[in-house]
Amino acid sequence: MASLTGLPFRVYNLRAGRRRPGLRPQHVLSAEAAAKVTGGRLEGCKEGSQTLVYLPGRIKAGRYFFDTGTAGSVTLIFQTILAPLSFAAAKSSVIIKGGTHVPWSPPADYIEEIFLPALSIMGVNAHFSTISSGYYPRGGGEVEASINPISAPLAPLRIRERGKLLKVRLVSTVSNLPVSIAERQLKSATSLLSACPAPVEAKVREAASPGRGTSVFIVGEFENARAGFSALGERGKRAEAVGIEAAQAFLKHLERKAALDPHLADQALIYMAIAKGKSFFTTSEITSHLLTNIHVIEKFLPVKFTVSGPTGSEGSVAVQGAGFARPLISG
Repeated sequence: MASLTGLPFRVYNLRAGRRRPGLRPQHVLSAEAAAKVTGGRLEGCKEGSQTLVYLPGRIKAGRYFFDTGTAGSVTLIFQTILAPLSFAAAKSSVIIKGGTHVPWSPPADYIEEIFLPALSIMGVNAHFSTISSGYYPRGGGEVEASINPISAPLAPLRIRERGKLLKVRLVSTVSNLPVSIAERQLKSATSLLSACPAPVEAKVREAASPGRGTSVFIVGEFENARAGFSALGERGKRAEAVGIEAAQAFLKHLERKAALDPHLADQALIYMAIAKGKSFFTTSEITSHLLTNIHVIEKFLPVKFTVSGPTGSEGSVAVQGAGFARPLISG
């Protein structure tokens, strides 16, 4: 059984991003949050920095509040601190303010409907809810979460077959904009989903927010897994295009036979790496992001992933987990 204590001092050169290398604001905020919940120390943690030094301390349960001050992604911050706080000695509560529905990060709906239910099978015990929505550029949304400690190593994730599609749920949301926009989004999405081999439940929602924004979120409920896909509105983007974008992403997943959607496949990796036993899954797309994530995890943890399938196509991922347990890694 392994422990996280004694992890070596790490220095990594960061050249992610197509336009500009280095840390972006959401990376800085997530690193600062990780340092806070672990009593860690950071060097080079500023926007544009290409070198980040992080020296972890001891994981500390508690009540935490993080405010991005902008439309910085609250879900990326939550995902950063979920794993360490799950290994704390007591329950933690977290409030995060910022962007709940912003580009290049999972929407709050995805965390609640897809991400956490999948991890609960492995033993992660957390609750997440959205108080108000935050969109780019104003942000100002708010989520609250509670994270309970894990008493034993996580169970492995083992899912090769998603099973039959049971139901599709679609929510078209607007905040401080005409409801007709949400209705147009819903209509365009449901028209594409009309041929689905399962009932489609669709609804319009008006969400509280300090700003304006729209989104479409689609959940596919299969016998053995859930899959989630979303699209965001933006200035100059027709409402119909938002609905079509989300529906097409879901239909692409449906056409293939694999279990996990590409986003969950990427986000489950760290939990598979620290679980006890062999984990495996199939996914409808092996993404470059998934491969990059695996590369980084293998730099820090004593695990080796096996990936089958070319980038952009269906594939599978497997790993023998390290078996971390709370008593060895928290005070």
